[in-house]
Amino acid sequence: MKHSRLGSMAVIGNGMIGHGIAEVFAKAGWEVNLIGRSQASLERALQRIEASVNEFVQAGLLDAPSAQASIAKIRISTEIQAAAAAEFVIEALPEDIELKLGIFSKLDRICRSDAVLATSSGHPASAVDKCVEHRERVIAAHFWSPPQLIPLVEICGSDATTKTVIERTCVIVGCIGKMPVVVDREVPGLIGNRIQFAALREAWALWAAGVASAEAIDSVVRHSIGRRLAVTGPIESADLGGLDTMYHFARLLEPSLDTSSDPPESIAALVRSGHCGASSGKGIYDWTERDGSALLSARRRELMRWLHVDRQGS
Repeated sequence: MKHSRLGSMAVIGNGMIGHGIAEVFAKAGWEVNLIGRSQASLERALQRIEASVNEFVQAGLLDAPSAQASIAKIRISTEIQAAAAAEFVIEALPEDIELKLGIFSKLDRICRSDAVLATSSGHPASAVDKCVEHRERVIAAHFWSPPQLIPLVEICGSDATTKTVIERTCVIVGCIGKMPVVVDREVPGLIGNRIQFAALREAWALWAAGVASAEAIDSVVRHSIGRRLAVTGPIESADLGGLDTMYHFARLLEPSLDTSSDPPESIAALVRSGHCGASSGKGIYDWTERDGSALLSARRRELMRWLHVDRQGS
């Protein structure tokens, strides 16, 4: 699918989400300023972008000349002033709310008056615009990780965000080949994270209570609802299955579902012990005996496959 609208944009933050967003816009033909804290980290981000773009070439999703042209669209800077001329600016910083507040205050002062100022995190727009004078142009545009491979972008304005800014953000997101979905009212985490963490809460609770092993729980999800939900969403699935049936089963089941306001103590104990998952070698799983890189590669290949499916559908 081709998109004709081009422009200039800036990404504040060059981590996984930030450099992924920069790649997406550059491949769509936009001029991109990628802004980070250090020249070294920015150069590493460029290397990751180049590797990702080359992966798209190898997968047949991008031709070599377009790949090189995309990389050439990205400029790097350690100065926030580099965002001043951009029409769309998006923050992709760590989840430090004070840092975000300071950045949005600066962006509000230096950016052109018609620029859209977006946050890519799960925070609502009203959480980051408290030090902004022109709150009407601040919006949440939540890209899912990795942005290069996940089509969805959740769009949500605050009570102060104008309808024009919401519509304009949707147009921009559509023009870079992503799927904008508007969230009508602010809630923490927007939609996807709330559903994801509701499922994670139940999965953790089942494991912590000894109902089943982590392997069994993950296997159930992968080989049942994980496959089905890729085609039909939860509400759609319930309608197809029979709303009356699902309603009565929900009345039976929901009282037994986990409603804890905190994760299980067994999860907290792992975190306190420094067992943080694949990155530390141990979490719920023992990652010294599992190949995390192979799993990530398999997941990436599957997401690439879906991009081919999306392209055929368009």
